[in-house]
Amino acid sequence: MKIKPRKVKNSDRIKYLDALYTAVASLKSREEVKNFLRDLLTESERIMMGRRVVIAQRLLEDKTYDEIRREIGVGVDTIMRVHRWLSGDDGGYEKAVKTLNKVLESREKRYNKEIYEPGSFKWLKRRYPLHFFLFNLFDELNKK
Repeated sequence: MKIKPRKVKNSDRIKYLDALYTAVASLKSREEVKNFLRDLLTESERIMMGRRVVIAQRLLEDKTYDEIRREIGVGVDTIMRVHRWLSGDDGGYEKAVKTLNKVLESREKRYNKEIYEPGSFKWLKRRYPLHFFLFNLFDELNKK
């Protein structure tokens, strides 16, 4: 059921939002947050929220409105609204996006490790680093 924020009493609004913020803050892991949002929001609402985060990312990367509009398929009004929220005093979007970027970078490093054919010389060097200490040392010195 959709409600109009203006028609909700201020004390009730504070109570409802406090319950939401406390519930989210009590979650410890990404999995818990994911399950909570799945139970709380429809798939469409989750996608819309995710798109807003991606729009904020692109704005912080100094992408133009037109580039964002073509990439994500959103209207200029949505981009302007997210840009206004980014410019706000609270800094919630910006902090969330910066944290997200750090997480994505660490994930990328973890998953983009070079994969070697099992049994190959490179695979053996990685699998048994002490046996190939001199080779590995020589390789590290050549990188510099």
